Amino acid sequence: MRSARPKPLHLMCGRPMVLHVIHAFAELDIARTVVVVGHASQRVMTTVQQQAPKWAHVSFVEQAVQRGTGDATIVGLGAINSGNMISEIDDTSTIVVMPGDTPLLRQSTISALVAEHESSGNAATLLTAFMDDPTGYGRIVRTKDDHITKVIEERDASPEIRLINEVNTSIYAFRRDLLGPALRRISNNNSQSEYYLTDVVEVLASMGHRIGSHTTAQGEVVGVNDRWQLAVAERELRSRTNRDWLLAGVTMFDPQQTFIDVTVTIGQDVTLFPGAIMQGLTTIGDRCEIGPNTRIIDCTVERGAVLDNTVANQSHICANAMVGPFAYLPPGSYVEEGRITGSFYTGETKSRATGNHE
Repeated sequence: MRSARPKPLHLMCGRPMVLHVIHAFAELDIARTVVVVGHASQRVMTTVQQQAPKWAHVSFVEQAVQRGTGDATIVGLGAINSGNMISEIDDTSTIVVMPGDTPLLRQSTISALVAEHESSGNAATLLTAFMDDPTGYGRIVRTKDDHITKVIEERDASPEIRLINEVNTSIYAFRRDLLGPALRRISNNNSQSEYYLTDVVEVLASMGHRIGSHTTAQGEVVGVNDRWQLAVAERELRSRTNRDWLLAGVTMFDPQQTFIDVTVTIGQDVTLFPGAIMQGLTTIGDRCEIGPNTRIIDCTVERGAVLDNTVANQSHICANAMVGPFAYLPPGSYVEEGRITGSFYTGETKSRATGNHE
């Protein structure tokens, strides 16, 4: 399995965007994830290596010269075909290729794509979507009997082709033994002088191989290319996260004013008031009350604690403590079990907090 070149390391709901893409494989049995990075991508590699789930088996390979998606796939496939990876993958294994900037992709969608690909015996299966405004996307070209023959990038498309509203999402499932030979037959004879991965579709079709598709909702596969698109994707991901917690039994007085990173863990019967912000590796215990207007970053909050108009960073709040209003807990703060801090409290370390009660 391979995840294509990631975008710069934007955080979304507490997790780098490319990690949301990697987590989309969670329902599959992954032999290997190869992340293709560009020049000077040490920060991406370090962060992903630290935070990627172990089941993804992540490794990295550099595309030294940016020569298009086809070339990036050649680089990634080369890493899969070399060294100790080759023993884990047979000729008919499925290779999934996808960009690193589709953080809204659902796990069920990738699972369905792979299931469709493997059950149909396709050489390639494309994830497609129907767009109200397909501007900027490659168009899916089919024959009259509905067979896919090629994908044409918009910059190379005729006015007639641009009227097609079924688009390529740049997410594919390929049969491994057919992908490599097809990649060797593509050229950079196009307006960008790049090697397009989309050209592999036409190559495989021209060889008589079957090309299939699985269609998903357009909102899942919208890429992130600027800060406006990043904000829109962030809003959708937060909405999904809040919905999941609501269905799990968390009370939110106003979900639109509640912000929970996907890395946060919340217990049972927790109440979140408007303006509650929970970030990073925060853990909230059972029966806690958070807010209003409270921000918690990388904290442990034990059962029954109440935080009111509080900012806490890398702190530990013990069971049944009441913090605030208008409290500030700097990194390393420790609030003892049952402690009532009162207004305008400034946090203390564990030794000082214990000493106050001796």
